[in-house]
Amino acid sequence: MNKDSFRQEIITFFECIDKYYGSKTEITEGLCTDAQASDANLTTWNLSEFELIRSAYRTAGEKFMIEGRNMYYEISADRIANFKQLGRNEFEFIEQYSETVFRITKIRFHYKY
Repeated sequence: MNKDSFRQEIITFFECIDKYYGSKTEITEGLCTDAQASDANLTTWNLSEFELIRSAYRTAGEKFMIEGRNMYYEISADRIANFKQLGRNEFEFIEQYSETVFRITKIRFHYKY
C-alpha cells in the first residue's frame, strides 16, 4: 500500500483520539519477519491494557505516542508501512524496521459511544 493513501487516515486517527481519553485501551503488539503472515505461531505477541490519558506527536524522532498510568507506547511515524481500521474502535499499524522485521500494533478502545 502506498504511504500517501493512508497518511490522511493516520492523521485523522490521531486528531480524533482524544474522544477515547478515559477509555480502557488494549494494545496487542507483534514482532514478525513477514507482515503478511497469518500464522500466529511465527509472531511474538505482547498485550497491554491501560486507561488512555493522553496522546501526542513527538517531533524529535517523529513518533506518535499514547500514554496511560504506568504505560507509554510509541509508533514510529516514518516506519509505518500500513494502517487500517479493523472495526469500529479497532486499528492496526504495521511498522517496517528492516527488510524482514515488522512490528504489528493493534489498538482497541473500549469506547462507550
